[in-house]
Amino acid sequence: MGDDAGLADLRVSTGADGVVLVTLDLPGRRNAMSTEMTASWGRLMDRLRGDRSVRAVVVTGEGSAFCSGGDVSWIGSEPGAPVDRLRERMLPFYRTWLSVRDLEVPTIAAVNGAAIGAGLALALACDLRYAADDARLGMPFTALGMHPGMASTFLVPEVAGLAVARELLLTGRLVTGAEAAGLGLVNRAFPRDTLLEEAMGIAATIAATAPVAARLTKRALATGGPVSFEAALQWEALAQPVTLATEDLQEGLKAQRERRPPRFTGR
Repeated sequence: MGDDAGLADLRVSTGADGVVLVTLDLPGRRNAMSTEMTASWGRLMDRLRGDRSVRAVVVTGEGSAFCSGGDVSWIGSEPGAPVDRLRERMLPFYRTWLSVRDLEVPTIAAVNGAAIGAGLALALACDLRYAADDARLGMPFTALGMHPGMASTFLVPEVAGLAVARELLLTGRLVTGAEAAGLGLVNRAFPRDTLLEEAMGIAATIAATAPVAARLTKRALATGGPVSFEAALQWEALAQPVTLATEDLQEGLKAQRERRPPRFTGR
């Protein structure tokens, strides 16, 4: 069933298992982040944040690309524009797309093709990333004469480490999905024709876990996980008892005794 009414340049569908599939749908422009798509993305994130039936979100692209990045048609068209005015334009753009990090449910990027610049940053902003083995990923900002944007200087080292971040951001070179998996930039690479099926299967596995436990685990791992061993102990000593008080814990234990899959409700 489609859930994309009023969302230009996006397609949205929700399965019975609570997995939401979001498709960037501007294939003629390699799914560049148009003004319309950006506005739609912001509205969709607001909608998903308030929907307790959602258990996981998968993001992919229509056609041969995942996302070619920001709409650069205006970049360079205002050579005399004040820095403050450009900043006022860029910061809301960044915040809108990166609001996917604010979703409480696990998010997955299914990188079906090129993920370039801000497009790769969007994938990195998701909790998990799976790529087509022949997809092309990279951050060629400096090759265009600009500093990286879209929190790339945070996201690349957070996901893949500082050494990888330095290489990719300073050289601007592109890597394949298979190479990206080796670098830790994506979790795994799959053949292009099976990628979405694999990503949706992983999302279904996540959606079948206890929602409260999944949301709290995502929160624990946000921004690289707890800042210290002691912080982890303190968080878990609070979060685990929260889940021990849920009906889902009793269902999980009962299902284990009865040797059947649990049916979690989020209560």
